[in-house]
Amino acid sequence: MEKKNLDWQNLGFGYVTTDKRFVANYKDGKWDEGALTEDPNIVMNECAGVLQYAQTCFEGLKAYTTKSGHIVTFRPDLNADRLISSCKRLEMPVFPKEKFIDAVSAVVAANEAWVPPFGSGATLYIRPYIFGINPVIGVKPADEYQFRIFATPVGPYFKGGAKPLTIKVSDFDRAAPKGTGNIKAGANYAMSLHAIVTAHQEGFDENMYLDPATRTKVEETGGANFLFVTKDNKVVTPKSDSILPSITRRSLMVVAKEYLGLEVEEREVYFDEVKDFAECGLCGTAAVISPVGKIVDHGKEICLPSGMDSMGPVTKKLYDTLTGIQMGEIEAPKGWIHVIK
Repeated sequence: MEKKNLDWQNLGFGYVTTDKRFVANYKDGKWDEGALTEDPNIVMNECAGVLQYAQTCFEGLKAYTTKSGHIVTFRPDLNADRLISSCKRLEMPVFPKEKFIDAVSAVVAANEAWVPPFGSGATLYIRPYIFGINPVIGVKPADEYQFRIFATPVGPYFKGGAKPLTIKVSDFDRAAPKGTGNIKAGANYAMSLHAIVTAHQEGFDENMYLDPATRTKVEETGGANFLFVTKDNKVVTPKSDSILPSITRRSLMVVAKEYLGLEVEEREVYFDEVKDFAECGLCGTAAVISPVGKIVDHGKEICLPSGMDSMGPVTKKLYDTLTGIQMGEIEAPKGWIHVIK
């Protein structure tokens, strides 16, 4: 299929309307079969549950063109599992795992012309989401829901590529200790918007959120997990019940151990330790890994030894190996790559 005439190398991380999207409806206690549609618009009642009480959750994954020319997605089964966890926490009906994977495949195949070519640095971002759609005025779960998936071609999440970021320790909390920090609820991201806008106004790229209970432990940013590298090359990620279980982060830990032979550790990371790490990165679907060069704690600067000009050596190996797996240049662990075409 002929590709769309886009400047693939210079795409931003933004929404572009593509040809098809998937829609399924939940009513009378069951999901319908769902179907692809060309209409990107949603019509709902002014009192829809999602508009009144933010009953919505979402996922994010990507489709790639591999070196051999195949179109694939990366570990969509884990996105399906995480969406199920989010739905259960928000009292929403679960969308079946196999139907989720089939719907993702259908949307990608229907938008094949929008999947960026291999080597362009761009990808097709896929956004599945569920929301309460019937009128709800009392505080309770909706009775009817809609599940949708759209896709949009995107470039790098952080402009400037691998240039290390400067982040600040936020005065805000991302999530409550026993709240919804471990699911992809839309409300979590709404809560982070003021903090990220404030950080940008102050000249920072992102926030570092500390644990809300003691404010002594590192949690995550508004949209990515932290990954640290010690001076003896151990890969460490923070552990907390209020951190979103990033699929990219979990995959990087396997890459570190099984592909690079590094020691890995998931544990509580105290902020006092951060100054002693050699490298720091933010990892997630959108950016894969973005290196952090400087962390500012109310005027006090922590500069990572890996430098301010480039990605640290271990972080670079992790990035190159994982993206190599995603793009078909390195053999993937069984079940990681879902071939669509």
